[in-house]
Amino acid sequence: MSATERAIASAEAHSAHNYHPLPVVVATADGAWMTDVEGRRFLDMLAGYSALNFGHGNRRLIDAAKAQLERVTLTSRAFHHDRFADFCTQLAELCGMEMVLPMNTGAEAVETAVKTARKWGYRVKGVPPGQAKIVVAANNFHGRTTTIISFSTDAEARADFGPYTPGFEIVPYGDLTALQAACSANTVAVLLEPIQGEAGVLVPPAGYLAGVRELTRERNVLFIADEIQSGLGRTGRTFACEHEGVVPDMYVLGKALGGGVVPVSAVVSSSEVLGVYRPGEHGSTFGGNPLACAVALEVVTMLRTGEFQQRASELGDHLHHELGLLVGGGAVAAVRGRGLWAGVDIAPSHGTGREISEKLMDRGVLVKDTHGSTIRIAPPLVISKEDLDWGLDQLRAVLSGE
Repeated sequence: MSATERAIASAEAHSAHNYHPLPVVVATADGAWMTDVEGRRFLDMLAGYSALNFGHGNRRLIDAAKAQLERVTLTSRAFHHDRFADFCTQLAELCGMEMVLPMNTGAEAVETAVKTARKWGYRVKGVPPGQAKIVVAANNFHGRTTTIISFSTDAEARADFGPYTPGFEIVPYGDLTALQAACSANTVAVLLEPIQGEAGVLVPPAGYLAGVRELTRERNVLFIADEIQSGLGRTGRTFACEHEGVVPDMYVLGKALGGGVVPVSAVVSSSEVLGVYRPGEHGSTFGGNPLACAVALEVVTMLRTGEFQQRASELGDHLHHELGLLVGGGAVAAVRGRGLWAGVDIAPSHGTGREISEKLMDRGVLVKDTHGSTIRIAPPLVISKEDLDWGLDQLRAVLSGE
């Protein structure tokens, strides 16, 4: 039995089977490349679902983490620490907002956004107690907590986990008319992904986000943008909302905020919105811990230069041009996305998304399938054009049956 087989067999025997990973066991990684326990190298074209925007082992982020590890890693929020104020100040500034509420995981940040919107609705908007409603989009993916899967349309995410949390209304993604009809006097927020990642990198129709912004402003409803995957450089802008010149009332951030080093998430908004909290009403032992703040501060510093956004834009144009050439040849039904992020729909005649992912793995490229027929491509923003082209060459080879 190989080292890979032994590791996978042990994992299968001793861990819950809530994931179906590709059969590769990573041991080390650097930049856009990973090496498995057998010594085989793989080009990472997924980047931890955008958590690794700055690549594996980014020197600046590792150095920031190491320096903080030598000082203090956790105080809990029972005390102040000397990295917290800078983190909140600089992240708020990057977002053009006023206040930050830090958490750890993306799902925690979404839960925080839901609680915040409800509290704002009762305290500020004047919605009757227990009547707050949040409008969400079909095919959304915001996490897998009990409340979040309550407004999912993915049967796999929901089945056997009820009873479900009430207070949400689901409308078709990209449909402004349906959204307008769903907004009532008791609606406190509209929660959307500017680009739906898990659904297959779905980009909404042009003008949709601007329309959402206008509608929510007219109705005194918070516009919450879940930029956990789409934000922090992935689409060629700091935030995907910027492609339509839109600033929401609240950003929900995660993944790349921790640089692929530690889990860091945050809700960022105005003082009017986040100012509704009082001590004891919400919190997290690890949220905003010194280690997380040190790494996230370096992430914010790196994003301020604009170099990563520019790189994602330029390489993203190249990526989408090359992928677009595959459409119409019989193997690829459609390509969607923005920046260094793409969803590629595989024609059924050429296999499932999983099968294509496995064939790419055999050729040294790692991607991940979703919804049966789609593969997602989201390499680290530090990937070289040469490596990106090599990865695309492997995709062409797989699709041509080589």
